[in-house]
Amino acid sequence: MKVGTNRIESFRHIYDKLVPTFFFHTTSNSIKGIGRRSVRGRNIFMFSVPFAITQADQSSALIWAEGKEGIMGKHLTSHHYLGKRNIAFDYANEKVRGVNLGGWFVLEPWITPSIFQPWATSMTVIDEYTYTQALGKDAASSALTNHWNTWITEADFTQISQNGLNHVRIPIGYWAITPLDGDPYVQGQLPVLDQAIQWARNAQLSVMIDLHGAPGSQNGFDNSGRAGPVNWEQGDTVNQTLTAIQLLAQRYSSDTDVVTSIELLNEPLSSLDLDVLKAFYQSGYDTVTGTSGNYATCIHDAFKDFQTYWNGFMTPASSGDQNVILDTHQYQIFLPSQVAMSPSEHVSAACALGPRLAGTDKWTIVGEWTGAQTDCALWLNGLGTGARYDGTLANSGSSYVGSCAGKSVGTVADLSAVDQDNLKHFIDAQLDAYEEHTGWIFWAWKTESAPEWHLQNLTAAGLFPNPPTSRAYPGQCGS
Repeated sequence: MKVGTNRIESFRHIYDKLVPTFFFHTTSNSIKGIGRRSVRGRNIFMFSVPFAITQADQSSALIWAEGKEGIMGKHLTSHHYLGKRNIAFDYANEKVRGVNLGGWFVLEPWITPSIFQPWATSMTVIDEYTYTQALGKDAASSALTNHWNTWITEADFTQISQNGLNHVRIPIGYWAITPLDGDPYVQGQLPVLDQAIQWARNAQLSVMIDLHGAPGSQNGFDNSGRAGPVNWEQGDTVNQTLTAIQLLAQRYSSDTDVVTSIELLNEPLSSLDLDVLKAFYQSGYDTVTGTSGNYATCIHDAFKDFQTYWNGFMTPASSGDQNVILDTHQYQIFLPSQVAMSPSEHVSAACALGPRLAGTDKWTIVGEWTGAQTDCALWLNGLGTGARYDGTLANSGSSYVGSCAGKSVGTVADLSAVDQDNLKHFIDAQLDAYEEHTGWIFWAWKTESAPEWHLQNLTAAGLFPNPPTSRAYPGQCGS
């Protein structure tokens, strides 16, 4: 049945920016007015009845979007992209509510200070690279195998699920997958990760595997494995990273009922060549989806504006890409101006993020955030360093705002009643804001001694809601 010319032109006008196309007229299963465009080797079809945009990738027809008002689709935005139906978690319609299992397969001095305490004075060991280098292969393997088997256990996965969460993000370094000649790192993480996938399955949790450290270091942070120079993008490091991604995707291709997403790279710096980074993201996407169509692919915003910089990149309209998650990390503690904010200013800043997250054109999660309003946690800024909040961090331009007593080390119970209440307000506001789009993943599930960051204890103390949909202070963001 032929569709009227005016209707076709209206359809074309609304969706030209989403999927530019040409139209031919046919009838197929009561779907009328079909247009097709080839994007990067994929055929994209546009359907008018029932109102939807559908991609046919080889032999499968996959719904991308559903309108709310017929052909004009006034409510249709990229948020309604459903992507491939066979991803086990419905990122389009369900909220991601998760936690990072930080400090497990990638050491961070502030999460497990006891591991680094022997070098607190000499400062010769500051990250996993120098830790394994100092101990040697045998001793490092013994110590870290014990750590991997005890830091997180199946009981943690069970409790995470009982707390109403549905995701865990698991950071891992390239060296666990594709160690390079000359690396001091030790291996043995992957069998434990395999076990963790089964624990997640038992607990009905989805897993995002996050490549937290890349060859050469993508940010120079200790949480990349090696603090210091940023040498990712030099030499063969990008291809080496893609190899690690490919092996991860292949290893868990039969576990996509649990492993629903792979994050290509954690926190690459904005000072990198972003054209190279974008090309890596595109190649990584092709690698992941080429291995299995059941994965979502997650990219980090590289500390660029998550809306203005990344809108229009890796979308169905721009490149035919589906099931892309943008990850942004939102901390309000790493600038002197941020730690100087009042509790109400922290809440307002969090609330302001909600509408901006809702304005992105991809699934967007806040993949790291915290209840902390200070940077007081011991060694948060690096082993042996101080804090901006109390003015003890050298060369930071910070001045004294307040005391870190009770916030540097200790338990949630050690926090003052005022600090606990401020933290509860801040957490509730962030939950409201981040759920204006795809959701959130808190950092971190546990620490040895950083009370503002320890979700397990924050929840037990009633400072983090359980279930996470409840609020002690509802409506802070005006909704």
